[in-house]
Amino acid sequence: MSVTAGVALAVADAVWAEIRSAGLASDEHLSILEALFGKNMVRASKILDEGGVRRVTGAPSGRSLFLVMGESKRKEEYICFPEHLCTCYSFFYDIVSRGEQLCCKHQLAARLAEAVSKHQNIEAASYSFGLHGISL
Repeated sequence: MSVTAGVALAVADAVWAEIRSAGLASDEHLSILEALFGKNMVRASKILDEGGVRRVTGAPSGRSLFLVMGESKRKEEYICFPEHLCTCYSFFYDIVSRGEQLCCKHQLAARLAEAVSKHQNIEAASYSFGLHGISL
C-alpha cells in the first residue's frame, strides 16, 4: 500500500469513527468521504438510501457479514466484509488487480450503514455460514 493510500484510509477511519460516535453522517463527513472515494461514495449513499444493505449475524457466534445490493438491472446482492472484502467484480478488478481504488461502493455502503445503524438485521444459524453458504 502506498503512503498516500495509507493516509487516505487513516483519514477515512477517523471520519467513520466520528460518524459512529454521532450516529449520523453530516454533510462535512460525506464531503470528506466523497473527496477520498469519489463516485463510489456517491453510489454507496444511493444504495443505502434505497435500503440495499442487510447485516446477517450468526447465532450464537455473533459473527456478521453484509449483503449489499448492486445497482445493475439484475439487482445482484454481494457478500461484503466492509473493511476487507466484497464479492463484486469491481473489488477484484479495480482494487485487487489494478490497485486503482481503495474500496468498492458496496464496502462503503456497508460501512456507512453500520456507522449510522441504517441496515436491516437478519439472524442466521452460525453453522449455515460455513456449511451451506447464505440462503436468505
